Amino acid sequence: MSQDRAPDLAAAEADELHRNLVALRDQLARVLDESRDAAKPVDLDEPIGRISRIDAIQQQKMARASRDGLALRAKQVRAALERFESGAYGTCASCEENVGYARLKARPETPFCIACQARHERR
Repeated sequence: MSQDRAPDLAAAEADELHRNLVALRDQLARVLDESRDAAKPVDLDEPIGRISRIDAIQQQKMARASRDGLALRAKQVRAALERFESGAYGTCASCEENVGYARLKARPETPFCIACQARHERR
């Protein structure tokens, strides 16, 4: 971990957030690995009933959507860890103000302060 941190983060807070990011990265990797089979395409030649096949396809699509969301969050966590290493963690990527410990505690991978996040979501 880099010694640089956002000015409003105490060393203990920065260390805690870094540990949280590493734990989240590892957890997401495990979940993505464990859910790999559920997102595989349904074998249409498998001898199951029509309703069962439709149910299997629906479950596969839901698993794929879930994995896509988890993969995006894992990418955001990796980017946050890179910001940690470069000393940019805790600084809003949009307005360059401090993000704040409470927001980083709730969503440690966020690159934006609450105001900028709200602007991005309105677009």
